[in-house]
Amino acid sequence: MLLLFVLSLTFPCSGLGSTLIIDLLTGEAVPLVSPTHKSSDFVRFLKILDEKYPAGDKIRLILDNHSAHTSRETQEYLNTVPGRFEFVFTPTHGSWLNMVEGFFSKLTKQMLNGIRVSGKEELEGRIYQYFDEINKVPVPYHWSYKLDDIDLAKEDISQIVYAGFKCNY
Repeated sequence: MLLLFVLSLTFPCSGLGSTLIIDLLTGEAVPLVSPTHKSSDFVRFLKILDEKYPAGDKIRLILDNHSAHTSRETQEYLNTVPGRFEFVFTPTHGSWLNMVEGFFSKLTKQMLNGIRVSGKEELEGRIYQYFDEINKVPVPYHWSYKLDDIDLAKEDISQIVYAGFKCNY
């Protein structure tokens, strides 16, 4: 099973949005820069992930509570690929739990602070260039906590795990 952290972000003053995953096994960052932050953008991103990883793998995504992650359009797409994705949501106001937040902070400090660009296309190009450079030497994340130590029978995970479901509309 793959474990991927996901975050969507809108870059100030540009209107450009970015969705990013960090693959914890390989350290690779996979971005998608788009002019909006709509459900259709998130579904497009899920399709990129579906093509990227082997068909038999389940893709577990750690997500914030952005409305695009639970929209009707997203649910309808998930129904076309049953069992392929599993969503785990960070608690509301728990952005510090999503390591991609730190990655975007690093991107902002290292690449975006103080730059001037001629337009959205140049900014988009610079963002993709940053990810190309980061992915030349990806850094896998090594957990220090053992997941086997968690007694799920004693934990209330009903509010955070979402394994895809049928639309009831």
